[in-house]
Formats: sequence, structure tokens, C-alpha cells
Amino acid sequence: MSKQFDVVVIGGGPGGYIAAIRAAQLGFAVACIDEWKNDKGGPAPGGTCTNVGCIPSKALLQSSEHYEHAGKHFAEHGIGLEKLSIDVKKMLARKDTVVKQNNDGILYLFKKNKVAFFHGRGSFVKAAEGGGYEIAVAGAANETLVGKQVVVATGSNARALPGVPFDEEMILSNDGALRIAGVPKKLGLIGSGVIGLEMGSVWRRLGAEVTVLEALPTFLGAVDEQIAKEAQKAFVKQGLKIELGVKVGEIKSDKKGVSVAYADAKGAAQTLAVDKLIVSIGRVANTTGLNAEAVGLTLDERGAIVVDAECRTNLPGVWAVGDVVRGPMLAHKAEEEGVAVAERIAGQHGHVDFNTIPWVIYTSPEIAWVGETEQQLKARGAAYKAGTFPFMANGRARALGDTTGMVKFLADAKTDEILGVHIVGPLASELIAEAVVAMSFRASSEDIARICHAHPSLSEATKEAALAVDKRTLNF
Repeated sequence: MSKQFDVVVIGGGPGGYIAAIRAAQLGFAVACIDEWKNDKGGPAPGGTCTNVGCIPSKALLQSSEHYEHAGKHFAEHGIGLEKLSIDVKKMLARKDTVVKQNNDGILYLFKKNKVAFFHGRGSFVKAAEGGGYEIAVAGAANETLVGKQVVVATGSNARALPGVPFDEEMILSNDGALRIAGVPKKLGLIGSGVIGLEMGSVWRRLGAEVTVLEALPTFLGAVDEQIAKEAQKAFVKQGLKIELGVKVGEIKSDKKGVSVAYADAKGAAQTLAVDKLIVSIGRVANTTGLNAEAVGLTLDERGAIVVDAECRTNLPGVWAVGDVVRGPMLAHKAEEEGVAVAERIAGQHGHVDFNTIPWVIYTSPEIAWVGETEQQLKARGAAYKAGTFPFMANGRARALGDTTGMVKFLADAKTDEILGVHIVGPLASELIAEAVVAMSFRASSEDIARICHAHPSLSEATKEAALAVDKRTLNF
């Protein structure tokens, strides 16, 4: 017999589990279906983000950063170390522990909020009599649920190169990149995307020789050009080899390594031989096995679910959020959409402002931004003012020993409203929050310039960059 729910959520990643919890808070009977498994076959909710994305990558980034600091920077502080070593097995075990803590935390939140959790793969069966939809759960125990409302949050998968599938041993997606058992002597990256750069940073710090092959002629094309150039300069100084404007050809792999044939920016034939190859060329919506055709759910040519501005699909009572729909593939974007959809189901007015969604790349230096880039402002003919402030002039950054980068403000030339804030440097991921708050309240650069910031703090660089918009920095 079918189990009846007000809301059934398919997918337990950031968009799905948050939608389920918010719907339950609003008084609905809610079920969440998720098929991720841990190494023992048990449930591991949290999606790509928790299992093979945001969380484990940050754990490895932290471990590798400690290692690099110990080997290259501790001496500056008068701290001496002998026979520095890295235990990769233990590092990976710590990463797995962090992941499990997050998995268990989500299961606890389901229990706390009375969300019924079903471990298995969810798929549409048909429209239910009397309204709603039948959803099949294929797992240890096959079940059928009926939801008056359905939220699809099935996420995305790594995009493979045509004819070059991931084997997760030699040719790696983000999944395999997180499970490399030992430090490779040579590591190749195809694509200078977020995942590739973060994973490249991890293994470079631990001693790998890392080469990045990027098809585009510019580095980090989505990032403000001034910030991207500053980041590229820092990465090259660290030892990351970056080749832009390449055309990748045949890729061969065996147990000994991977060979990549490519044409460089000048068209000359080249070959890159590496021990492992990470392919980071984007992600595709995960709708395989959803059985969308059974209910007539509309997908676009890329396999993503078609939704309107409020995440409604073409079917009444069916919604979709996160990576499986249009917009940036970011965990926090999925979360915001999940909350908004739950509130819309309840008759409220959930809202997501794409203009104030922050972006972060957790390399060293970190890169973070919100709003428009200078290139975008120029392209639309906007009249704007810019102000920058370098971390080398910030007292806290000097004390930290990390003065790379800057904060950049872009503001409307007439109204002074903040149009974009871009940061490359220490803890950019945390500093960007102030800019998101400011832009959400449509603040001006003068507002930030007039707010008292603690001294000494990295956030003073934000204040100084705001002052720089009016050409009145105080410490540079």
C-alpha cells in the first residue's frame, strides 16, 4: 500500500534536504528519498556536496594547507620541524570522518523535524488518483509513495570528455580526485574550473607537479579580469603550470599513466604525460532514471528540468531546485531554492535573488565575488566607479603572513549603489558575506566606508576598498 505525504522530495543534497526540513517546519507531512551510500552500504544523505564535493574537498584543502604551512612557513614564526611527512591514508580517513559527520547530521535533522527518510532511488510512476504523484523507491526495501507535491532535487554529475569516460583510477572526476591513494608525481587537469583548481591545489601542496590545460584563452573567465589575473599570478608563483587556449586531442591511459595530446595556443602539437588526469569541464543535470517521461515532465536539450522563475515545472504540483535546473550549480543556491519552494507550497512568498548569490573558489589565495564583474558592467555600458585595496597594506594580513590579493568594489557612478564586490586573498570566502548583506539591502559603497570595522582585521580591507571608490583610502 502506498504511503501518503503532503510533500515528497527526490534527492537529499543541499537543495533536497533543506526543502524537506523547511516543508516539515511549515507543518507538512514530508518524505525525502536519497540513494547515496556510505562504504558500508548505509545511507549517506547530503548529495554531491557532502559526499564528493564541497565538504570532502575542503577537508583535504585544510589538511594540505597545514602541510604546506609546516613545510614552508612555520620557520618564519620561529617554529622548527624535522622530518616533515604526510600520511595520505590518514588524511583521507579524516576526510571520510568529516563527510560521515555531515551525513549523520542530516539524518539527525530529519528525525528532529519528523521528515520520513527513504534510502533508495526515487522515480516517477504516474499521476495518482485524486491528485499528486506516485513515486517509486528502489532500495533495500522497494516502496511506493504518493506526494500531493513533489520537489525534484537530483543534482548533477561530472561531465566527461567525449569518448573518454571516467574510470576513477587514472581518469578522474571530482569523485576520484578525492580518493587518490598517494601523492602523484605528475598530475594533469583539463579545465581550470573550481573543482579542478581546488583539487590541483591539494595535490600540488603535497608535492605533485600540476599542469592545467584550459581551452579558453582566458583564465577563470567568469571571474573579474583584474582578480583573475592576480590569482593566476599567485598560482604560477606557487608552481602551478597553466596553459590557456589549448585544444585537447587524443587521450590514452593504462596502468602506468595518462598521455594527453593537445595543440597549444600557437597551434603547436604537444603531449602531456601524467600519473593521473582530473577532468573538470563542468557538470550536467542528473535526470537519468527519474522516469520523467512517465508523467510528461519537460526536460531541455541538456537533460535539465525546465522550470519558471519560481522553480515550477510544467506539471502542477511538481517543482525542481538546485543543479538539476537552470542557474549556477552552487550548493547554497540550491538551499535557497529549496527553502523558497517549501514556502511557496505553503502559500508564502519565498524569494531567491540570483544577483546576490556569492561565488567562492577555495584555493590559496581564495577567490570570492558577488554581483557583476567589471567586464559585465562595460558590456552593458554601465557608468561605474571602482575601488581596490591590497592585502599587503592590511595589518592583520601581514600578521597572518598572507598578503596576496585585494578587495575590489564596483559601484554605480551616480547612485553609488554597490554593483559588485570581488576578493582574492586570505579568507575571501568569509569576507564576501559582508558584501552579500550590503547588496541585499542595496547599500552604497559609502555605507560600507562609514561602518566601523574592527582593527586589526582582514575586513578592514573591505572598508578601505569602499573608501577607494571615492579615492580616499586611509592606509594605502
